Amino acid sequence: MSHVHIIGGGLAGLSAAVELAPQAQVTLYEAGPACGGRARSFHDKALDCVIDNGNHLILSANPYTFRYLDLLGARGTLKGPGRPLFPWYDLEADLSWVLRLSKGRIPFWLFRKEHRVPGMRWGELMALPRLMKADDDMCVGECLSSGALSRRLLEPLAVSALNTDIEQGSARLLGNIVRQTLAKGGAACCPWTAAHGLSESFVTPAMAYLESFHAQILTGTRVSALREEGGRITALETSGGEVSLGAEDVVILAVPAPVATGLMPSITGPDAFESIANAHYRLAEPLKPHAALREAGFMGLVGGVAEWVFLHDEVLSVTVSAANRYASWQNDEMLAHMWQELRQALNPALQHPLPEVMPAARLIREKRATFAATPEQDKKRPEAKTSYANLALAGDWTDTGLPSTIEGAIKSGLAAVDALGFRSAVSDVA
Repeated sequence: MSHVHIIGGGLAGLSAAVELAPQAQVTLYEAGPACGGRARSFHDKALDCVIDNGNHLILSANPYTFRYLDLLGARGTLKGPGRPLFPWYDLEADLSWVLRLSKGRIPFWLFRKEHRVPGMRWGELMALPRLMKADDDMCVGECLSSGALSRRLLEPLAVSALNTDIEQGSARLLGNIVRQTLAKGGAACCPWTAAHGLSESFVTPAMAYLESFHAQILTGTRVSALREEGGRITALETSGGEVSLGAEDVVILAVPAPVATGLMPSITGPDAFESIANAHYRLAEPLKPHAALREAGFMGLVGGVAEWVFLHDEVLSVTVSAANRYASWQNDEMLAHMWQELRQALNPALQHPLPEVMPAARLIREKRATFAATPEQDKKRPEAKTSYANLALAGDWTDTGLPSTIEGAIKSGLAAVDALGFRSAVSDVA
């Protein structure tokens, strides 16, 4: 049986490991104390509760994500309204609305004022075909028209999906998302989130699955070098000692781009990055939301610092994408500012309003959360297959055709499996 050495225990590495476990002997090396990367949960001592290190909204049009969850028997760990429903609030206009997409491809929702974006103009919809036809050099801002649809829907979706501002973000990457979601109708746009934390959905079930196939998971084990000879990787230098590779052994390098290019200078990859900020507010008691907010469990925000707020039993979690623009803000200043935005947006939809005094809170900044999804950086993304006969790459920074998302990370793991000649569903799912 072949022996596959997977370096990196984020979702890309876990995706590859889960796919390979029934086919090969798998050893996974993770430098940190736990697997999961940017999609995991942990107990925060300051808040004395479990929080996710990031917030992720999963759409029903994510076939690789749902296949991964189904393999692990973990689809039931997600929660969502079961239909394409999105509550929004414009902080500048002090206006709330609910986007309710039609399930089929024919966009009947556009003809119902109470279902569409308030103030939108029909001409703005031409942005969607422009995005889907965009070439490799176009930016999102070149495809959008000024107006309510752009400001209240397309721009915030672009920033969230690409983690890059619209003047620099790749129109091609956003167009690929539009093609897989809005263009397919509301049935492809049903939103889901992890009901009890990212680890419970994406990491813990994967660990159990891998253990059932006797895969070896080595956390706290850093790979510091890859030895090469004759166009093959022949050994790994790890914090636990050198690991010699046999003639049939293969390697999947599933680490962030800077780590991958540091280990293997012959590999090229993105070299500009964007940050994400996630704030978590510990609540004294669970919230009691009304109507659409209760059903969805999240709200999109326009016109402020906060962009998405997710309601959990004892925590309010907020995501700020493309957060390099707030690098100069102090953490306390940013937390206090967003708390007031949350009070403005959420209080009308709650049985009991949020208190004026901000509760205990934590702001987590991931300085290199994703590659900057610009046309220039997109062109630097490598394929899974490398010039080494027994080495493949995985990670949401590789050339998946998607920006840095859970779907892209999981897809990249399958692409690496495929590149090494093993069975995978990378070409069959979407």
